[in-house]
Amino acid sequence: MAETDAQLMKRALEVATLGEPSPNPHVGALVVAGGQIVGEGHHAEAGQGHAETEALRAAGERSRGGTLYVTLEPCNHHGRTAPCVDAIIEAGIERVVIGCRDPNPDVEGGGVERLRAAGIEVDIGVEEQAAKELIAPWARYITEKIAYLSIKLGVSLDGRTASRSGISQWITCESARTRVHALRAQHDAVLVGISTVLSDDPQLTVRDVEGANPIRCVVDSKLRIPLDSHLVATAKEVSTCVLTTNEASEAAEEALVKLGVSVIRVASTPQGRCDVTAVLRALAAREVVSVLCEGGAELTGSLFAARLPNEAHLFIAPVLLGPRGRPAAVDWAGPDGLSDAPRIAPPTWELCGTDAYLHGPVLYPKKKAAAER
Repeated sequence: MAETDAQLMKRALEVATLGEPSPNPHVGALVVAGGQIVGEGHHAEAGQGHAETEALRAAGERSRGGTLYVTLEPCNHHGRTAPCVDAIIEAGIERVVIGCRDPNPDVEGGGVERLRAAGIEVDIGVEEQAAKELIAPWARYITEKIAYLSIKLGVSLDGRTASRSGISQWITCESARTRVHALRAQHDAVLVGISTVLSDDPQLTVRDVEGANPIRCVVDSKLRIPLDSHLVATAKEVSTCVLTTNEASEAAEEALVKLGVSVIRVASTPQGRCDVTAVLRALAAREVVSVLCEGGAELTGSLFAARLPNEAHLFIAPVLLGPRGRPAAVDWAGPDGLSDAPRIAPPTWELCGTDAYLHGPVLYPKKKAAAER
């Protein structure tokens, strides 16, 4: 039974990756009867049917007496749709196998308890780690009210991001760039600093792969972004926002808004820069669940200094640019010692074309108490 449950939950996890449900989580479900999968479902889009109800609909009358496999605890509250537990009970399901509990602190009443009260057998924690990893961005968003942050870096073997003359296109290979486009499609927003816009004039859209364009976000404390930059010029076609401070020019904001750019003002640091934690909270308040930061060095450094990145994607090209090349991709003071350094753990190494691709969750050491220091 345990082995069968694990195999079927793995299939539900595969189904869960379909669709674009943000700001809701990815969820997958299967209905099994007579040892066969008779219905599959996933949450395709916010406001549409949840995975459980889609699987039950596909199974029809075959649901009665069957088993439902679902990656996340079924909801027991009214949101944009009716509670899934009602549909499960009405369908006559006899057993429900769940990947992980719902971490949403704002949800009153557990789906598990409601199902058990209705006489349905419930098993929790099958492929639990994989189920939690699937909803990790949404779990941070819903529990901490802050966007989940991924960092993308492209560097030479000696950690440089451009040659000494400032040339940076292209350090990484075509396969790596295609992978970056896929990463963009997997996130709600892509984030860069104003220096990247001024030096590269990027598009920040999804190309070469299927997927929707993320919201393009620029951290620009003084609203220096040029009105003729690619991001501003195409703002009415692709959603674009600039995050700035309360001190930035109102006239500059008005000019950007007229061209279709959303301007969000956030708290500033003592140095007059945008507070990066406030940036991610402001985006989360607008239902941005996940953000991919693509630079520049100062912004990325500020994010690491604030211990904000949740995962990292590093593309390392087999080229040497020398000590006079542009400084490394992360500009910050850094840790005092190796024991204080954030690291990718566990790391996954892949060959991506001619580049090495390193990715994984970012692990931070515990902060030392004052007495220990």
